[in-house]
Amino acid sequence: MNPSKASAIRSEGETGVRTLQPSGWPAPKGYANGMTADGRLVVTGGVIGWDVHGHLPPDFVAQVRQTLRNIAAILTEGGAKPEHLVRLTWYVVDMDEYLASLKALGQIYREIFGAHYPAMALLQVVRLVEKEAKVEIEATAVVPR
Repeated sequence: MNPSKASAIRSEGETGVRTLQPSGWPAPKGYANGMTADGRLVVTGGVIGWDVHGHLPPDFVAQVRQTLRNIAAILTEGGAKPEHLVRLTWYVVDMDEYLASLKALGQIYREIFGAHYPAMALLQVVRLVEKEAKVEIEATAVVPR
């Protein structure tokens, strides 16, 4: 492998997922600039923080916790693990609430997904389909062959 390319690709062990970090770029905190993977794709729809009874917690942080748990359950159903995640797209209705909750969100994220940080995007939206939902997340994972 070209030495300049070697610094741009960080292996993630036996998962088949690698983080892409262009040489000289500042290291991102809590996400990756890019990912590459080879394997079977597992894709979620937009997932919200419903529990098994269809109830949403009233507060943002609790909704994120349940949303991440729901994604983990979908990954398991598809034969994937959190370390197979290559992309998360977050949709929030209140960016200020998200930013004010970063410490708690980081703790919840690591509790559920560990220290694996895929490529992520975060968008503020006017509202979500479920009126009480404060966050919706789409996930993409790649399970090694």
